[in-house]
Amino acid sequence: MPEQGLTRTLLSKEEIASIVARLGREITEHYKDSDNELIVVGLLRGSFVFMADLVRQIKRPMITDFMTISSYGDSTTSSGDVKVVMDLDESITGRDVLLVEDIIDTGNTFSKVVRMLKGRKPASLRICTLLNKPSRRQVKVKIDFCGIDIPDEFVCGYGLDYAQKYRNVPYVGIYGGPVD
Repeated sequence: MPEQGLTRTLLSKEEIASIVARLGREITEHYKDSDNELIVVGLLRGSFVFMADLVRQIKRPMITDFMTISSYGDSTTSSGDVKVVMDLDESITGRDVLLVEDIIDTGNTFSKVVRMLKGRKPASLRICTLLNKPSRRQVKVKIDFCGIDIPDEFVCGYGLDYAQKYRNVPYVGIYGGPVD
């Protein structure tokens, strides 16, 4: 039974677990020969659930860090105005950086974050997203590790929210609108 406000399930807990395990294997394989320190960077708040599960699937040493970027507020569409609310604690210079995102939609916000991080001179910068909405893309974004392409629907659950709600739902569901 979907949570109130979510009209149907897009990805079940089991489907998500399978995707995350596959991504962990792909990432482990990609970095297996690198001598650089790996830093996994999550974009808060949406990526925290996905990133927690993902790092447990990556079989190599790493450190983690987080950034908070805001462009949505309480809306279902991005304003395009990107604000760094919380920056990294760690330097990424000379490190392999894996940037983890819950969903890449238009690419506007994400491309600005990527540009900013590339300016900090990491040894490499790779992108991992659980969900990808290619039909909404306005700015080209190279995704190195993609969980799954999804349709143009507003989704919540598994860390994704609407007005800070639904993050604790263990599956990804389609949001159907406000509920009284």
